[in-house]
Amino acid sequence: MPNMNKNHIFPIRSLVPNTITVLAICAGMSAMRFAILGRWEGAVLAVLIAGVLDGLDGRMARLLKGSSKFGAELDSLSDIVSFGVAPAVIMYSWVLRDVKGVGWLLALIFTIAMALRLARFNTMSQDAEVNAEERQDYFAGIPAPASAALALWPMILYFLTDMAIFKNPVLCIIYLGIIAALTVSNVPTFSFKKINIKREYVLFYLLGIAILATMLVTNVWATMSVVGLIYILTIPMAVIYHRRRFGGTASSQDASKTDDKNES
Repeated sequence: MPNMNKNHIFPIRSLVPNTITVLAICAGMSAMRFAILGRWEGAVLAVLIAGVLDGLDGRMARLLKGSSKFGAELDSLSDIVSFGVAPAVIMYSWVLRDVKGVGWLLALIFTIAMALRLARFNTMSQDAEVNAEERQDYFAGIPAPASAALALWPMILYFLTDMAIFKNPVLCIIYLGIIAALTVSNVPTFSFKKINIKREYVLFYLLGIAILATMLVTNVWATMSVVGLIYILTIPMAVIYHRRRFGGTASSQDASKTDDKNES
C-alpha cells in the first residue's frame, strides 16, 4: 500500500470555516433566485442568513485554528456575491427596474462600491502609522454585511408597514446611492469588537439575547426595522466620538475584516 504524503492530509477542523463560507455563498445565490421568482421575503431573509454565516466563519477559524490565505480569499468572494450582487439584484427586481436605466445604474454602483471596499482590504498592506486602537474600535465605512442589510431596509419597512412610500423608486434610488457612498467611504463606524460585559451583567446580557431571538422568530420585520434604525443612529455617533479621539475620518485601511477572515 503506497505511503500517504502527510502534506496531503487535511484536518477536518480546517474545513469547517470554509464550509460556513460556502453556505453563505449558497444563501446569497438563493436570495437572487427568490428575487427572480418574486419571493421577496425569502430573498431578504436569505441575505440576512448570509450575514449571520459571515459572522460565524471567521470566529470558527480562530476557535479551531484553521487558517490559510485560501480561506480569506474565499470569504471575500462570498462577500461580493452575498452582500454586493445579491442586494443589488433584489432591489432592482423589486422596484429599481421601474426607472429602467437609472435603476440599473444604481444597482451597478452599489455592487461596484462593495467590490471596491473589499478590494481595498485585499490590496492594502498593514499601515504601521495607523493607530491600532483606531483599527480595533472603528471600521472605515459601513462593513459589508451591515451595508447589505441597510440596502434592503426599505423592503423590510415595506413588509412591516405595507406603506407605498417605501416602494417609491426615486426614494429607493436616492437611499441606495447613500448606502453605496457610505460603504466605500472612510466615514468611521463602530466595530463593536471591544464591548465587554461585566460579570454582574452577564445574566441580563443572556436574557437580552433570548428576548432578541424571540422577537426575531415572532416578528422578524419589526425587529429588523428597529435594529436597522439603531445602527443608522450609531453612524453619526461614531463620527463624533472618532473626531474627539482621533480627528478626521477613519483610516483607509479597512479593519472590518482584519479579525474575521477565516483561513483554512
